[in-house]
Amino acid sequence: MFGALADPTRRAVLERLGEGEASIGELARPFDMALPSLMKHVRVLEAVGLVESRKSGRVRTCRLKPAAMTDAERWLVEQRAVWEARLDRLEAYVKAIEKKSRKRGLK
Repeated sequence: MFGALADPTRRAVLERLGEGEASIGELARPFDMALPSLMKHVRVLEAVGLVESRKSGRVRTCRLKPAAMTDAERWLVEQRAVWEARLDRLEAYVKAIEKKSRKRGLK
């Protein structure tokens, strides 16, 4: 999922789909690329479950699947907790060293 989100074009597609459904042509309009190139980006987003599309006649319409972000969000929350705990321990360690250093300077 994070690989899919790393690309600025795919992030822009997701932002646009946040406003509502759109056809591949509508999604491609702001980009300087051919429809097959944009379709590759959409396939990547579909593969990770962020987007789904349906074809009606010659038009393929895409929509966002926001529930798919839940797994990524959960992982980020867990990682944030881990790193906050590490930083808290580092801060406590630095304060302890500074305290020892000040005590030694007074003697």
